[in-house]
Amino acid sequence: MHAALYVSKTGLAAQDTRLTTISNNLANASTVGFKRDRAVFEDLLYQIQRQPGGQATEETELPSGLQLGTGVRVVGTQKQFTAGSLQITDQPLDVAIDGRGFFPIVQPDGTTAYTRDGQFHLSNDGTIVNASGLTLDPNITVPENANSITIGVDGVVSAQIRGDAAPVNIGNIQIVDFVNPAGLQAVGGNLFVETGSSGDPVQGVPGLAGLGSLKQGMLENSNVDIVEEMVNMITTQRAYEMNSKVVSTSDQMLQFITQNI
Repeated sequence: MHAALYVSKTGLAAQDTRLTTISNNLANASTVGFKRDRAVFEDLLYQIQRQPGGQATEETELPSGLQLGTGVRVVGTQKQFTAGSLQITDQPLDVAIDGRGFFPIVQPDGTTAYTRDGQFHLSNDGTIVNASGLTLDPNITVPENANSITIGVDGVVSAQIRGDAAPVNIGNIQIVDFVNPAGLQAVGGNLFVETGSSGDPVQGVPGLAGLGSLKQGMLENSNVDIVEEMVNMITTQRAYEMNSKVVSTSDQMLQFITQNI
């Protein structure tokens, strides 16, 4: 069989995976706190038929050699943790992180996950939870007779209690950062979990030690650039078509051989 068939087959598979990544980015263009993915490619091993620098004669050497590539593969998908634009909502439990950091969330099994999605709600007992009902870590409970809630840029949460002149401190929102956020594992539900590649979580006060500050009444939009994704989709489509053309051309060459030899 013609080697170009197998090379173009790897190209078709790689572009198909890239298109899947692009479609997921576009599908989450309106997801709060979503971070876009980028497909990362690498070339496969080479068949070295003439070694570069090898001796052509006793006194001469090959300047380049003969190396035949065997295709491409997707080696990974990388999360792009660039900041999304901030949207003003004026909702007291909407919080955006302006800078680095993640909100720690307690999962049902007791482990901790992390998110950039600051759309928080109150449960039936006044606990601050995310849209899936999972609580912040540390847990913060709003008193039943609270008239308003204020969240400071440093994470201090205070409530104005009915009948009291001064607000009451009811807790602190702390955020977490990682040495390599791209190494986090996405598990769905706008959540990430730590891995050996991400490093250990470093917890701190918002606005200090390089961590972002909190903005109450705002949400961080997805960092997906729709125009960029559309351009990527067009280039992916054209690359897929060119690899398909290689398959067609190889087939025509094999057909010519079988019919004429």
